[in-house]
Amino acid sequence: MEVAYIQTPIGTAKLEGDVHGLSSVSVLDNKKTSGTIPDDLKDAVRQFQEYFKGDRTVFNLKLNPTGTDFQKKVWDALLKIPFGKTISYLELSKQLGDVKAIRAVASANGKNPLWIVVPCHRVIGTNGDLTGYAGGLHRKKWLLEHESPAKQTTLF
Repeated sequence: MEVAYIQTPIGTAKLEGDVHGLSSVSVLDNKKTSGTIPDDLKDAVRQFQEYFKGDRTVFNLKLNPTGTDFQKKVWDALLKIPFGKTISYLELSKQLGDVKAIRAVASANGKNPLWIVVPCHRVIGTNGDLTGYAGGLHRKKWLLEHESPAKQTTLF
């Protein structure tokens, strides 16, 4: 497994993957950088840099996350949430065909190993509140404001 670290406006992104695809992206509070970016991660690093510069709204990467079939089903549904849009956990559960699975959907959302690429930050509470985010609510808020089509001083 190859690893690369890049600096972003909201922390250090740690990217992990190999020839089979990107398997994990996480955010760290401590600053860390990679000397040389492994060949298998160069495209992912470039796309992340474009995203944070505001030049990319969709990632086009080969993904290889590890998870249960249900988790992968939820993560696939997250990929369909357009840039600049949000949905609630309830809406996501309905899209997946079982409104009663809201807790399981929220749990799978929270275990998403591909930070930003699989946009779990675009899922909010039914009342519009920011709720749980593994990277911290301050990062979720930043990401949603970054993706907001109407730039304003603060969204939440």
